[in-house]
This record gives sequence, structure tokens and C-alpha cells, in this order.
Amino acid sequence: MVAEVTAMPGVLPPGDFDAFVASRAKTLWRSAWLLTGDHQRAEDLVQAALAKAYPHFARLGSEAFEAYLRTTMYHTYVAWWRRRWTGEVPAEVSAGTTTEPDLALRHDLVRALAELPRQQRAVVVLTYFEDLSHPQAAEVLGVSVGTVKSTLARALAKLRVSPRLEGGR
Repeated sequence: MVAEVTAMPGVLPPGDFDAFVASRAKTLWRSAWLLTGDHQRAEDLVQAALAKAYPHFARLGSEAFEAYLRTTMYHTYVAWWRRRWTGEVPAEVSAGTTTEPDLALRHDLVRALAELPRQQRAVVVLTYFEDLSHPQAAEVLGVSVGTVKSTLARALAKLRVSPRLEGGR
């Protein structure tokens, strides 16, 4: 006879978290990659955010959890770029091992984003790629709305004159 497992009230089975991660992994990684500009650091960022946010999954449910997870991800990213050393040194990766499509515009955009200071890059990603409003981006980054607006203006000014993006005009 198979014993039935009764779930504790308010606690979702681990399979629900696994299903959430499986369904949202690509979009979470994409956001992390746009922030970090690096495949491995993007994976590390998503993993770190998932580890920090996991205890709150059962309480929030999958819909509210995604917003909580993204906020955790951006806060973790901000904490990383505020620290001088992350404790890890990436190994050299040969050009032949990448699996991403060879699209010139995508590479140019990523390189142009990588040349921005980290806070400017975070503001651009949050407002244009994650489609957050200025107040939402300010809340995620823990800065004022005015800081988001001025940072975004400086970032866009740099992107407009970036030699990496001249071909797109």
C-alpha cells in the first residue's frame, strides 16, 4: 500500500518550484545576460537569485514569486558590482565554443551595453528590455526616480554616439 504524502498548509510541493524554474529559466537568464554581458556570470546570477528567493516560493506563489525573484536578481547584481572582487576569475573562452547565433547587431548591442558603467547598463536593461517604468526601476535598484532618469539619459547619450552601433543607423 502506498502511503499518501500530505503537504503542509501553504507549502507547495518542490515540483511546482521545479516547473516554475523550467518554464522561466530562459527569460531569467536573458535578463541576467543583458545585465552581466557574460554567459557564466548570467548563470551564476540566476542561480544566486533562485537560491536566495527559494524559501519564499511557497508563501508567494508562482506569479508573485517571479516579481520577487527578479527584484532579488537585480539586487544581487547591484551588490556584485558594488563589490570590487567577486572571488571568481573566469577562464579564457575560445571563440569557437560559443553557442549563440552569429548576429552582428546583437553582438554590437551587447558590446555597446558592456561599455556602459554598470548602473547605466542596469537602468537600460530594466527600462528597455524588462519594460519597467522609471519608478519600478528605481525601486528595484534602490535609488530615486530622478537618479534613474538622469542615469538613463546619460546611458542613451553614450549609446547614441557609440561606434559599435553606428552601422544600425
